[in-house]
Amino acid sequence: MIRRNTPTKDAILQVLSTSGKALSQDAIERRVELKVNRATIYRVLNQFCEDDIVHKIVAEDGKQYFAICRKCENPEQVVDHFHFRCLSCESIECLQIPVEYTAPDGYAVERTNCLLTGTCRDCNIA
Repeated sequence: MIRRNTPTKDAILQVLSTSGKALSQDAIERRVELKVNRATIYRVLNQFCEDDIVHKIVAEDGKQYFAICRKCENPEQVVDHFHFRCLSCESIECLQIPVEYTAPDGYAVERTNCLLTGTCRDCNIA
């Protein structure tokens, strides 16, 4: 589906592109320089997910985070990958390593959503 480009979409995409990490909807809302309501941001994020521009990571507490799909920039990059949630700084980042698993016989896996939780590299140094 071809969607109309808007200043709001551009602003949200800019925030995600420059963050380097996955962001929650409220973190995006705080960083967007335009006056945009919460419902609009959430709708745009879901459209981005449908269009494979961003992907959604659901943390173990149910909170949703959004990260830019690097496969859009580099088609050779790993599509299904692990995510890491730091308990210290509360960031979530994409780990670009292949996901290896074995599904039981009879199951056909189309996508994975793997979240590792612990302390990130930056917080381990501190």
